[in-house]
Amino acid sequence: MSTALFIVDVQNDFTEGGALGVEGGDDVARRISEHVAAHRDDYAIVVASRDWHDGDNDNGGHFADGEPDFVDTWPVHCVAGTAGAEYDDHFDTTGVTHHLKKGRGEPAYSLFEGETDDGRTVVQLLEEHGVLDIDVVGIATDYCVRASALDAIAAGRRVRVLTDLVAGVAPDSSDRALAEIAHAGGALAASVD
Repeated sequence: MSTALFIVDVQNDFTEGGALGVEGGDDVARRISEHVAAHRDDYAIVVASRDWHDGDNDNGGHFADGEPDFVDTWPVHCVAGTAGAEYDDHFDTTGVTHHLKKGRGEPAYSLFEGETDDGRTVVQLLEEHGVLDIDVVGIATDYCVRASALDAIAAGRRVRVLTDLVAGVAPDSSDRALAEIAHAGGALAASVD
């Protein structure tokens, strides 16, 4: 039995000053780095995802043509090769074992929609390392963290969202997302200091 840590989209465009920056993003990036440094040996793998959108198209309607509705359409963000798509400066990636890119030319919220540069999927990584338990952290609670946690539960894994290591777009939608994860069978817990 092995445990994985999923670090979802801790990127410049999702932290303060970014195209879709959330309040507390930089602080969460710092605290995730501290958690990884203190608990790296607890995890068989540490997987970090990034949105990695195309810059020359609307990514399957993901980028708004006009005003975004902030549900299905969004301002341009996390374009491959730009500073906005890079990891937040406060996120130390030293302990990350696998990097995933998602949303290449299409909408993508869940870490399960990404793959490594050598083409491996999350499901393949979980199988290779015998992972049954997954801790989920990152940005944004109410979108990509939610989708990643629900997909991990659907994949038959035991999931725990570390609630002090996530940041959301809005308090109400973040609370609803956490409640949905708990209803689906996920656990909500604080990280261990």
